Amino acid sequence: MSITYVVPASFSTVGSGLSRPECVVATATGDVVASDWRGGVSIVRSDGGRVETRLALNSPISLRPNGISFTAARSLLIAQLGDCGGVWTLAPDGTLSPFLTEIEGAPLPPTNFAIEDECHRTWISVSTRQYPRQLAWRPDVADGFVACVTQAGARLVADGLHYANEVRLDPSGRFLYVVETFGRRLIRYPVDADGTLGARETVVHFEYGFFPDGFAFDVQGGIWVTSLVSNRVVRVRADREIETVETAFAAGIMAREHLGRIPGTTLQHVTSLSFGDHDRRTVFL
Repeated sequence: MSITYVVPASFSTVGSGLSRPECVVATATGDVVASDWRGGVSIVRSDGGRVETRLALNSPISLRPNGISFTAARSLLIAQLGDCGGVWTLAPDGTLSPFLTEIEGAPLPPTNFAIEDECHRTWISVSTRQYPRQLAWRPDVADGFVACVTQAGARLVADGLHYANEVRLDPSGRFLYVVETFGRRLIRYPVDADGTLGARETVVHFEYGFFPDGFAFDVQGGIWVTSLVSNRVVRVRADREIETVETAFAAGIMAREHLGRIPGTTLQHVTSLSFGDHDRRTVFL
């Protein structure tokens, strides 16, 4: 499969002073919402980059947001990466309430991502059952999973994943796509109406040094994928061609220092992206 780099038409900063903006969600108005490690979200307004914060009020937990997404009711689903794990709902007034904190009788580990689809099913990814999570930053640990929450309750629908990261349905609603960061894969499953998944299929196995993290679909059906460490963004075309510390990972000794600051580059460990503005042709990283 051919590999070429995507060169953006322009690149500019729309917001600064954020606190670990692991996940970004762009809106049709041009506002950008980013997870905020202080316990909520930051909102970068489209009127010149003004930043507002929406932090949880009287939170019963030490909230450490990772993945975020809007519900149909315009509250925010927050994947809690703190020790207690789980998924929480942050209302516009700052009220924080538990959405899912255990599954099949066991507490949810630190949680990576959660998103509600158009059928009001919620998909949740947990990267690993290891604690601390760094124990899973290696090629021989694959204990991540995906859960689905419907009116009937919550259940595991995929297990044994190699560090499950962002998860979302494709625009058709027929397939659930999942990133396996340390499997270096983007995979998908056919989805039944009740949330049951069919046989997994590898969409693309990424090249040496590419550790996929977040992804989004563009208006042409392509899939844009961010990479940790190599600090790149690639586009997987609809026909699956790619437009585009490995040693520590292979040795099973990846640690925090391997994900430190990258000198000489504007982008720093790109983890998430979202398409926004009225035509969804502006990408926010």
